[in-house]
Amino acid sequence: MSPLALVLVFSAAVVHAAWNIIAHGVSRAGIPFLWCGAVAATVIWGAAIPLTGGFGEGEAIGFAIGTGVSGVLHVVYMLVLQHGYRVGVLSTVYATARGSGPFLAVLAAIVLLGESLSPAALAGVAAIIAGVVALGLVGREPVRTERPGRMDPSIVFGLLTGVAIATYTIWDAHAVRSWSLAPVPFMVGTAFMELLIYSTMLRGRWTATLRFARLEWRRVVMFGFLSPLSYILVLVAITMAPVALVAPLREVSVVLVSLFGVFVLKENRPGWRLAASGVVVGGIVMLAL
Repeated sequence: MSPLALVLVFSAAVVHAAWNIIAHGVSRAGIPFLWCGAVAATVIWGAAIPLTGGFGEGEAIGFAIGTGVSGVLHVVYMLVLQHGYRVGVLSTVYATARGSGPFLAVLAAIVLLGESLSPAALAGVAAIIAGVVALGLVGREPVRTERPGRMDPSIVFGLLTGVAIATYTIWDAHAVRSWSLAPVPFMVGTAFMELLIYSTMLRGRWTATLRFARLEWRRVVMFGFLSPLSYILVLVAITMAPVALVAPLREVSVVLVSLFGVFVLKENRPGWRLAASGVVVGGIVMLAL
């Protein structure tokens, strides 16, 4: 993996962790927050297209199909994830999603995109995924389901979210590579598609949504800038490196958020969290070497 690709993915992880910390709390507003974020992302990054080289060499039909499908997949991902947070335990849903997503993306990249990894790289990927899952499970409380033997909904919706992550990751990699689509316009087109879908879901909540936008406009603007930026960096990276490496390396953001929780929020079991973070770092070193 090239040094530039590593820098791009690590930068994406830092930005991803930053917008998650900034959006912490307001993201619970649901569709109003997602609609506002899609508006901000479309406007901010749409204005940046001329500064980033324009639309590139991709054809209009490829751009329309690529961004249209991507927008739908990203909306499905957000809806499944939010439903999982409502019916399950946040830490378990998050850990299951962020662990299974890269794992499935690696498998799909090998099977569908024809990528291959060395044994050492596969070991590094496994270490990263294991560390990410461990981070999410630290401090988890057992969940009692209403029906004995019923599967924990946190696991169910975490896995479904992981499937969604793997699906949009593989699709976006395919679209950008196959149709030579520039990452910034691709992200803008995807955000605009999300905006259209969220608009149909708001229904009679426009007044509440506009009120939310007035109260939280600073966070919305930061989200609209940082969230697409983190994924744009990933899209650039997958034009230089295998998706099977980029997908798990993205999860460095989980380590950064966990460290924020340890040192700033004083979350419980800091030793276990630091140990799990160390496993992820070890996997990263294996990939880098």
